[in-house]
Formats: sequence, C-alpha cells, structure tokens
Amino acid sequence: MIIGDSSALIALGVVDKLELLEKLYKTLFVPQAVYDEVTQIGRPQSDKLREFLTNRVKVVDLNLTKVGLGIGELEAITLYKELNADVLLIDDNRAKKYAILNDVRVIGSLGVLIKAKEEGYIDKIKPLLEEIMKSEVYISDKLIVKVLEICNEQVYSR
Repeated sequence: MIIGDSSALIALGVVDKLELLEKLYKTLFVPQAVYDEVTQIGRPQSDKLREFLTNRVKVVDLNLTKVGLGIGELEAITLYKELNADVLLIDDNRAKKYAILNDVRVIGSLGVLIKAKEEGYIDKIKPLLEEIMKSEVYISDKLIVKVLEICNEQVYSR
C-alpha cells in the first residue's frame, strides 16, 4: 500500500503514469487535504486526478503540530502511520526528510518511474522526464542526470 502526496501525484499525472502506483503497490490512498489540493479547479492534472483518486480518499484526524510542512504532507504522513502503509509517495525534500526522521519509508515520483522501469512496466524514462520538465513540476538538473544514469539512459543537458 502506498500513500500519495500532491506534487508526486501531479508529476505522475503529467506523464499519464498514475496506474503504475496500482501496478507497483496494489493499493493507493490519499488524505483528504491532498485530494482537495490536487483537484482544485485550474490546478494541473486536476480532472485526471479527481477521476483517478475517486474512492481512494481517507479523512485524517491530524494530531501533529505544523513543522514547516503543508497540511497535505502532514496528513499523508499521518495516514501512512494510521494505515501502516508500505511507502509514502512524496516529492517535497523537506517533507521527505521529516518523514524519514519519523520512520516513514518514502519514494518520489521519479523513484516510482525507476521502479516501474526495473519491473518492466515502462521501457524508457527519458521521454517521461522530458514531459515533466515541460510542465509546472520542478525537477533539478542534478536529479535528472542521476535518474538517467541509474536507468542507463543517455544523459543530456537542458
């Protein structure tokens, strides 16, 4: 089971690879705050995410104090703990560090793509990275190079 956070879901939506989450992790849930954030009218991928996340939303009773993270990130971490999930899908570095410090196993959207390639669900990551780079989702050049090297794909400069 995987718990999803906003930016990583949007990144996978950009490349039409949301279904990889079910293939790799069988079950996906998102907290209400994440659902509300990604399905706001005018948000990138909102229609696609609204349809995909139907019946996957869980209400979270948030007992954490804000530690510089968004409500969606805090609810996602809480939901991970409540459901004893296998992994938390999250791209935000600060939230990822906080989650790791709280014994949460994390993976980012690019980690999902790497795993999907390793398991034969996708052939190439480079075209997907190119689509993400054209969107509003930010990925550092350093991370792109690292992902391409991990996947033995040709590294290029932006």
